[in-house]
Amino acid sequence: MSLSRTHPIDDSTPFAPPSPGPAATAPAPPTSAPATEPAFDPAADPELQRALDTLLRIAEERAEQPEALLDLLRRIEHLHRSIQDGPFRSSLPSDRNGLFTLLSEMEGSGGWPYIPRLQLRTFMDLLAPDPET
Repeated sequence: MSLSRTHPIDDSTPFAPPSPGPAATAPAPPTSAPATEPAFDPAADPELQRALDTLLRIAEERAEQPEALLDLLRRIEHLHRSIQDGPFRSSLPSDRNGLFTLLSEMEGSGGWPYIPRLQLRTFMDLLAPDPET
């Protein structure tokens, strides 16, 4: 199994992977274990891409509605946790070698998908009066 470095919504998002440099064109060294699953390619799943595009469109439609955007973020976080605690957890390998391989690939491809929360301090800083005015 091979994991992609990021799963961007589209190429314009700030999380889109950087363009490959000269080092990225070198062939990968052979692995000792035969590949049993094809490499994950986010672009190869049009159904998922449509769903992500829809979420982005919904967010853009609510650009001036912070309460609606907060609700959307909470729902996405709930979905993240549901996938993490359900299908993802039940899909984990049951043997040490398989789990080690998965964790190694996760580390090499960007780590655990995390949805960070803005801290209260961030909001306070945004609301603080500008000392230059």
